[in-house]
Amino acid sequence: MLYALHEASYYAAEPLNRMAEAASRFWSSPLNPASYTEMGRKLYASAEVLNGMTRRYGKPDWRIEQVEVDGRPVGVEMQTVWSSAWVKLRRFVKDPADLVAAGRSGPGPAVLIVAPLSGHYATLLRGTVRAFLQDHEVYISDWSNARNVPLIEGRFDFHDFLDHVRSMISAIGPDVHVLAVCQPGPAVMAASALMAEDRDPLRPASMIFMGSPIDARLSPTVTNKMAEDRPFTWFQQQMIYTVPPPYLGAMRRVYPGFVQLYSFMKMNEAQHVNAHWRYFEDLVRDDGDGAAKHREFYDEYLSVLDLTEEFYLQTVEIVFQKHLLPKGELNHRGRAVKTAAITDIALMTIEGQHDDISGVGQTQAAHALCPSLPDSMKALYVHPEVGHYGVFNGSRFRNDIYPRVRDFIARNTAAARAAA
Repeated sequence: MLYALHEASYYAAEPLNRMAEAASRFWSSPLNPASYTEMGRKLYASAEVLNGMTRRYGKPDWRIEQVEVDGRPVGVEMQTVWSSAWVKLRRFVKDPADLVAAGRSGPGPAVLIVAPLSGHYATLLRGTVRAFLQDHEVYISDWSNARNVPLIEGRFDFHDFLDHVRSMISAIGPDVHVLAVCQPGPAVMAASALMAEDRDPLRPASMIFMGSPIDARLSPTVTNKMAEDRPFTWFQQQMIYTVPPPYLGAMRRVYPGFVQLYSFMKMNEAQHVNAHWRYFEDLVRDDGDGAAKHREFYDEYLSVLDLTEEFYLQTVEIVFQKHLLPKGELNHRGRAVKTAAITDIALMTIEGQHDDISGVGQTQAAHALCPSLPDSMKALYVHPEVGHYGVFNGSRFRNDIYPRVRDFIARNTAAARAAA
């Protein structure tokens, strides 16, 4: 019922949104003399803020047509190299001629970025992709919105997610470096452990975890405590709703993205209110840069996707309530996941000192789960100034974190080639 009411509210707000759009055009038109007055600027700013609050936010575009490599522009083309109903494996291909002009002999080591399936689209990692494209051949998991997947496609749970991670690693080929951002960490480690135990020749060269809840018992945050304090039945009864028509996934039971979004916004309500007030002031002052940054952030932040009921509930249970992976109790399709089987897949963990989603210690717990891995193949870094999103995006990520990950990948790529 909540999902239907949420959709009805959008339809009800559509006339207001159209009026806001018309008012915005009227009060920003250079042909309108009043648009240059203080009152005109305030009316324009009010209309823009209202427009942003009442419009729908669909899946954002990737908008990566070019990157800078060693100071030179290099063209980029996005391809889909593997897919299912639940994900598209995207590959960002750099123009070979542009690479030669930049003095590069090739695209660099292959990196698979496993994007989180936790409410936002993979495009939230656009900045992460851009950074890695400087020195690597980049792939990313572009997860589907469950409300757009017809019921005929069946279920998609935690174990299906794990299978998809392994399939994507295999689709890329040997020596790929796998980067898990936040939520996928436990599944990526489990998939790597299974591949290691199988001596799979396509197993990854390294695992890199950024702000991941490998062991959510450590330094528990507000979200961790909520998951532990409430019984499993509460999540079943309060967080799951039915997708209404006309979506392709009508009648599928899901954890709606808007529920996740409202929960996060409530946690930082004052921050979001202040951000919109600054946006209003930037528009009044005609500060195009400030307003553009606000729009870019919220166009991404307010774009959300739904998770299937079974994936969401199993993730809550496996990762945040029973902590099966760090306890050594995770089974995948009747098979025990043995992280000690990882002997030659290098490991790096990245954390932010101010992370309020995955507390410090939760990600670096991965090191203790890999006792058979030599210390020379492990790296750990905690950034003293960033929070959760700063671990994989923003200036500190680009200047402090990315260079460390780049060098880690380069070292282990060279070591793997020397051993081959």
